[in-house]
Amino acid sequence: MSSESRIPAELIARLGASRVRRDTPLAPFTTFRIGGPADYFYAARSADELHDAILAARQLDIPHFLLGLGANVLVGDGGFRGLVIRNCASGYAIDRLHGFVTAESGVVLYPDLIEKAVSAGLSGLEHYVGIPSTIGGALWQNLHFLSPAPKRERTMFIEEIVLNADLLTEEGIRRTVGVDYFEFGYDTSILHRRNDVVLSATFRMEEADPREMRRVMAENLDWRSTRHPPLDTEPSAGSIFKKIEGVGAGRLIDGCGMKGTRIGGAMITERHANILINTGGASASDVMRLIALIQETVERETGYRLEPEISFVGSFEGAA
Repeated sequence: MSSESRIPAELIARLGASRVRRDTPLAPFTTFRIGGPADYFYAARSADELHDAILAARQLDIPHFLLGLGANVLVGDGGFRGLVIRNCASGYAIDRLHGFVTAESGVVLYPDLIEKAVSAGLSGLEHYVGIPSTIGGALWQNLHFLSPAPKRERTMFIEEIVLNADLLTEEGIRRTVGVDYFEFGYDTSILHRRNDVVLSATFRMEEADPREMRRVMAENLDWRSTRHPPLDTEPSAGSIFKKIEGVGAGRLIDGCGMKGTRIGGAMITERHANILINTGGASASDVMRLIALIQETVERETGYRLEPEISFVGSFEGAA
């Protein structure tokens, strides 16, 4: 029996007939609003369901992909051959007495968790206001933000407030690990090298005046709005290329006069040269061809080779 023919019966037996959907378009579940259908789609509503779905896919040897908010990802026009598990695990707890915030990995950082923490007078998460991410995604990439507010002009990293996390390891063991386990770096963590899945995380916070935190949030949102296109009207996947220390990918692209360059429905936004937007009906092929054009142009004119930082998921047959 082929894996394709055994997926429905065995997977449905593990996850439930009413929960597994077939041929589900992925574009609505990404911030780019691009992507073909997944053969099978399952929304995990708790850390336990996420644990069970990942284990089922591994044990049944089913190709699978874990999808959070769908930021920093481009899904191919051909979709995904296998199971897409959407992380909707949204439980959280706030311990104001001890200064802890615990959240399942599908919890949306802003506005959901940040608003709850600020209202409780707990500081640490408010710096990441406006950044589209789940808790799992934040740990995956060591979420960071260069705060523009006076006396805080430094890059804030999520690792600074991580206390511990509940994981399903690549060995299939559920365990709690401390912050050192993640080996955090700039835009990276051990999760890029190990097939571990974050189920939940606990953050160590500090007491602060909600009014002051909301002032910081307003400043950061204002700063961000001038540099990042609004996702509701100009869908994007965030920065496309990795940072080049001391140079900056965006500055290189801008220096080549490429802002506004367009292929099909994909365009380099005028706001930030390292962000591509979906102007309406963009395909993954459009984005891939524009990425290739940027790389070729920048390398030819500056000598630097830009490397993508977004993830490419699914089938890109026919793309550049």
